[in-house]
Amino acid sequence: MFLTFYLLEIDPGPPGIYVIVAVVSGGALLIIEWLRHPQIFRELAGVFTLAKLLLLGAAHHGFLPGATTVLLAFVIASIGSHAPKNVRHRLLL
Repeated sequence: MFLTFYLLEIDPGPPGIYVIVAVVSGGALLIIEWLRHPQIFRELAGVFTLAKLLLLGAAHHGFLPGATTVLLAFVIASIGSHAPKNVRHRLLL
C-alpha cells in the first residue's frame, strides 16, 4: 500500500497508519537483527535497512521525489533481504 500511494501519486499520500507501520516494522527488524548480530550497523543488512528508513522518511517529508525514492527504497530492501546470508551479514565497516 505504501509503495502504491507514491507510485500512483495519490494525493495527499499514504494514510498515517501506513507510515507508522513502515517505520515500526523497519525499526523492529533492525532491533531484532541487532539482538542476533550486535554488529548489525557494520553489516550490509544494517546499512540497507538504515538507508531504506532514511529514504522513506525523506520521501514522506518531501525532501526527495516521492515515487522514485520510495521505489528505490523498496528495491534496496528487496536486494538486501534476498541476498545470501554470508553476503547480508558481511562486515563493511
